[in-house]
Amino acid sequence: MASTQVNPTRMELNRLKKKLKTAVKGHKLLKDKRDELMRQFLELVRENMELRLKVEAGIKAANTNFVIAKAGMSEEALHTALMAPKQEVSLSCGSRNVMSVDVPTMQYKTKTADAGDIYSYGFAFTSGDLDDAVRSLADILPDMLELAEKEKACQLMAAEIERTRRRVNALEHITIPETQQSIKYITMKLDENERGTQIRLLKVKDMMLEDAHHYSEHLWDKFEEEAQ
Repeated sequence: MASTQVNPTRMELNRLKKKLKTAVKGHKLLKDKRDELMRQFLELVRENMELRLKVEAGIKAANTNFVIAKAGMSEEALHTALMAPKQEVSLSCGSRNVMSVDVPTMQYKTKTADAGDIYSYGFAFTSGDLDDAVRSLADILPDMLELAEKEKACQLMAAEIERTRRRVNALEHITIPETQQSIKYITMKLDENERGTQIRLLKVKDMMLEDAHHYSEHLWDKFEEEAQ
């Protein structure tokens, strides 16, 4: 046990009391952090689910439009129309801190701000369904990037929640109880030593009083002898 591995001195007792105070304070802060992380995590998961459904619906609509466009156009014409994209997208990644967790942020910027630049083909030899498919993918791009942000944030926050939970449990079930046990052990040892010291002092006092009493009797006997 921890109590048999500590030095029962007042200096060690003071050190353990400071350690216990710090551990209790840290335990409370970590519990508050864990609870706040859980609250934000659950809110983020709910937003993530809603956004995922929206993205999946957009991708499904785009695929449907591509299938219809492919049915109305030849495969060569479709490949030729999509061979050379006209618009370019640049993506920059950053991060923001959420309860000591660095979650990613993504910003994108198109080469031109003209919404019509997403079409890399002429409209004379293509169907309107292909236009709808390309427009659907362009419209769903911001939501896809936001979904990627939220899913990565969920993963990072879940890992941080697990780490915080382990630290809380370690403090609650190991560090604090062992420190309390060690404090109790040292306190009992110091009290026991103090009682032993008091008993020894009382015995010494009794011996000194007894010696003084015998010395007084000896002097009295000597005084009587001289008086006679």
